[in-house]
Amino acid sequence: MSAPAPAVAKDPLRYFRIEARELVDQLSQGVLDLTRDDRAGDDREPVARLLRHAHTLKGAARVVRQGEIADAAHQLEELLVPHRDGAGPVPPETIGTLLTLTDRMSELATALETPQPPATAEIQAEKQPEREAPPVRSDSADIDELLDAVGEAHARFAPLRRQVATVDRARRAAEAIIEQLRIRGAQQDGVDGRTGAMATRLAADLTALGRQLTETVEQVERELDDIRGRAERLRLVPVATVLTTLHRAAYDAAGTEGKKVVFDSRGGDLRLDPHVLSLASGALLHVVRNAVSHGVEAEAERLAAGKPGAGHVTVEVHRRGTNAAFRCRDDGRGFDLGAVREQAQARGLVTPGAEADVRELMRLLMHGGISTAGEVTGISGRGIGLDAVRDVAEQLGGEVNVSTDPGLGTTVELVVPLSLVSLSGLVVEAAGTLASLPLDAVRTCVLLGAVEVAAAGAAGALAHEGQVIPFLPLSKVLTAPQATAGGAVAVILAAGERTVAVGVDRLLGTSALVVRPLPELAPASAVVNGLSIDAEGNPRVVLDPHGLAASAAGRIAATAAQKNADEDTADEQDPILVVDDSLTTRMLERSILESAGYRVELAASAEEALERVKLRRYALFLVDIDMPGIDGFTFVALTREDPVLRGTPAILVSSRASAEDRRRGAEAGASAYMVKSEFNQEELLGHIRDLVGEP
Repeated sequence: MSAPAPAVAKDPLRYFRIEARELVDQLSQGVLDLTRDDRAGDDREPVARLLRHAHTLKGAARVVRQGEIADAAHQLEELLVPHRDGAGPVPPETIGTLLTLTDRMSELATALETPQPPATAEIQAEKQPEREAPPVRSDSADIDELLDAVGEAHARFAPLRRQVATVDRARRAAEAIIEQLRIRGAQQDGVDGRTGAMATRLAADLTALGRQLTETVEQVERELDDIRGRAERLRLVPVATVLTTLHRAAYDAAGTEGKKVVFDSRGGDLRLDPHVLSLASGALLHVVRNAVSHGVEAEAERLAAGKPGAGHVTVEVHRRGTNAAFRCRDDGRGFDLGAVREQAQARGLVTPGAEADVRELMRLLMHGGISTAGEVTGISGRGIGLDAVRDVAEQLGGEVNVSTDPGLGTTVELVVPLSLVSLSGLVVEAAGTLASLPLDAVRTCVLLGAVEVAAAGAAGALAHEGQVIPFLPLSKVLTAPQATAGGAVAVILAAGERTVAVGVDRLLGTSALVVRPLPELAPASAVVNGLSIDAEGNPRVVLDPHGLAASAAGRIAATAAQKNADEDTADEQDPILVVDDSLTTRMLERSILESAGYRVELAASAEEALERVKLRRYALFLVDIDMPGIDGFTFVALTREDPVLRGTPAILVSSRASAEDRRRGAEAGASAYMVKSEFNQEELLGHIRDLVGEP
């Protein structure tokens, strides 16, 4: 009996179709990257990368006898070779030819995937100006069948689990028989020893069988869960597959309009349901074209307005809770709301003389037929764009948000619900609880000392690279019973325009996650994206950077409001002046003192403190010793020499612990001396109460 024919023999193009599509996409994106104004002047590395892709595609195409694709790849090589050794930037006309070749290769690769209708004699002479969004490629039907099979296999294991329970009951029965035989044997000498031995062996065999069955079932179920997770991930499509099309649309529109436009994108690693991604990309295609056509100004107009000559169009895709947000921003002229109002009045949508607010005008724009373009072109001007986005939002049960700032640009955001999404996650631990953070939002991780943790947790902010970032202890968010002050590591996350530092105890590594929505009866949380299932089958929360940033900002606002309320109701009391060049120490001491009820002001140097004491009276000075410029010893000595300030007590706080330093502090006139390594807030507050009384 002959062996079955291998899959390659049955379909020699099976693997070529996959490889060709990937290589053509890489070639298209690589050529578009050559158009960026912000790239380095040396094109040798990107050209070398394009040549490698083209050479690979040419070789593979020749192996499976796809001559047209091989010839196109060879032509692309010929155009790029002169620029391989740094002969200057690839000129625009060459880039145009390269893109024509990648378009042709894309058409040929697509033809291999989809049966073509019979050719006709009529050939379309003129290329259409608009580029349609290609269908998002996904073998979702095959993967759905695989998922169904996994679910059926899981169901078939349920009876086997019941058999494990039956074996366990038999084992317990055998053990009971052994015990009965033992008791009878103690009472009667005539009990057959062989019966007892057989029962003992039976119990041992049943124990081994039960253990083996349990381990086998659990192992197979873990593997089935792993297959389910991998299949669900395969079912989802990377956002990057549509970003190249949007980049090309911006490039083509800019060329047609004679404008300079830089296209940026973020979120390409996110994987979404192909149906959602296909609809959203089609809507974004209209938005990107309109942004270039009548959002971004001509170069001369931009320069006259003080803007860079090249406009910017940015497409971002990110997960927001159980939704996906698709955002397109441009830095153009914004909507001409006056023109929108005039068109709406002319069409009878707004009563002449009536004032329509911005929200109402945006609503009218989204219903189509109104355009702010000066003329109808092949790209825009027909009043189609926002209404296409609205239609997609309605199909998917989402919403559209539009904001415009005259002279500065427009943002269009499509937010749609998701059932599944795949992303890479950073697994962290806080107070014994595991959670995942989207890896694409992680900017850096910073180790924190005990003092920094306490200061950040108390102040709700963390100093990092010259910026003060809102700080949120993850243990507080997860409401863990053994919640700690903050965590030994701060994970710095980007959330749109905001940044937040999340305090965790440990970093446990990265993982590919398939994120599912929370169960319907689970309590909603703005900081939770959804749930993923780990290798052991346990659910793990996936956190939302936007929700974490909002929560951190809310904590700071609540703290500030409480502080203002406390200050309004408290009796006027002279504040304590904390003088220290360390932001961390200043914030920590401020937190301790304010928590005890004292009013506090801060100075980052002794020089600043000497200026402050000229303006008002203070109850006490809390001073660091080692500071640039005037040190703490000198500051205290200077205040003791001043007839107005000498009555204000001073406490020195330093990392120095020698008897000589303590003596110098006393000689300078300090009322108390505290060592940072031995720092005890109760001792500090005790000294302050002794010197200035209760708050």
